[in-house]
Amino acid sequence: MPTDSLTSESTTDEKIMSVSQLTAQLKGVIESRFSSVWVAGELSNFSRPQSGHCYFTLKDDTAQLRAVIWRGTAVRLKFELADGLEIVCRGHLDVYPPRGSYQLVVDEVQPRGVGALELALRKLREKLAAEGLFDAYRKRALPKFPRRIGFVTSPTGAAIRDFLEVLQRRWRGVEVLIFPARVQGGGAAAEIAAGIQLANRVEPALDVLVVGRGGGSLEDLWCFNEEAVVRAIATSNIPTVSAVGHEIDVTLADFAADVRALTPSEAAERVVPSAQDVTQMVQSISTRIERAFSNQVTAWRQRLDSLASRPALARPEDGIQNLSRQVDECSLRLQTAIKSSLRDQESHLTTLSGKLSSLSPLAVLGRGYSLTQDQATKRLITSAKQLKKGQAVVTRLAEGAVISTVNEVKDSLTTSSNSK
Repeated sequence: MPTDSLTSESTTDEKIMSVSQLTAQLKGVIESRFSSVWVAGELSNFSRPQSGHCYFTLKDDTAQLRAVIWRGTAVRLKFELADGLEIVCRGHLDVYPPRGSYQLVVDEVQPRGVGALELALRKLREKLAAEGLFDAYRKRALPKFPRRIGFVTSPTGAAIRDFLEVLQRRWRGVEVLIFPARVQGGGAAAEIAAGIQLANRVEPALDVLVVGRGGGSLEDLWCFNEEAVVRAIATSNIPTVSAVGHEIDVTLADFAADVRALTPSEAAERVVPSAQDVTQMVQSISTRIERAFSNQVTAWRQRLDSLASRPALARPEDGIQNLSRQVDECSLRLQTAIKSSLRDQESHLTTLSGKLSSLSPLAVLGRGYSLTQDQATKRLITSAKQLKKGQAVVTRLAEGAVISTVNEVKDSLTTSSNSK
């Protein structure tokens, strides 16, 4: 009993708080005390659900801290997060009363050291290369004489000034459209990608698109390593030139572009020809054409001279006279041949005529024979059996003919036939 009384009195002397009250006081103290803090550690248990928020644990050898990156901050990350990566985070502590836990709400993330940044860059490069975004077969040649050129860059930077200065010196009459975009810091990658997409929608279409900026550190140029920019360049319908930094600076945009220029000034040299070089080329071509034409004319003249020196062209009347003489000779040979042929034919006809005369019935008649024919049918009578009494016949003599009527028919000179 005395013990219970003592306990009750001790309890009433102290202020009793609920869990919510204590948690609220802790929340106020922690969040006000650690409103901005830098924490370094190894990233583990990384996850990124469809909401776009990033959840992970930051740990070292003896402790760990839960952390979150809200989607608005996550989209501005310069590299991909993965388990095992050493990072440095800036953020503030946040107490979550329902669980009585606290977490680091991250506002900025950096790889721990340049080596980590380069590692992140290498991983992204391997990923995009595996998709074929850097393949050589995708590269397109730049037009030799572009009329409309686009440049995605900062309108106040040195890159556009250097580009325009070289462009004006090398080639005039080119229209240049500038698509303003931040080229450094948060949100720069999104603006560059949007500028590339806008350039592809311009009408009339651009002939060449340049994307770039002047030199800087790896962190300054990081937006040209971000996936959004690389994909925008790789999918551009316009032949694209990457002109980022100086000669030693290499970004993923350089691998995705059709042509890499070491500097914005060199981009102008790669995009347009030199007016002086073109003039010299035209003069050289003109000289070669004139020389070729002169050589051809000389060859034609020599050929004409050769033809003119031939007898047929030098003394054409000689050819006519020779031809006339050949015609006369041919005419004489033809006449001789015709006369000879006529004599041969005449002799042949005489021979044939003699043979024909010897076989002619008229010659036979001349020797005292005659031919008898039926007067009506003109059929030659060769047998007495062809005749009958009263039949009219014609007897052809050597000179003249006799028409008579058959009075009597005999089979032979000694046999007579009865007449009726």
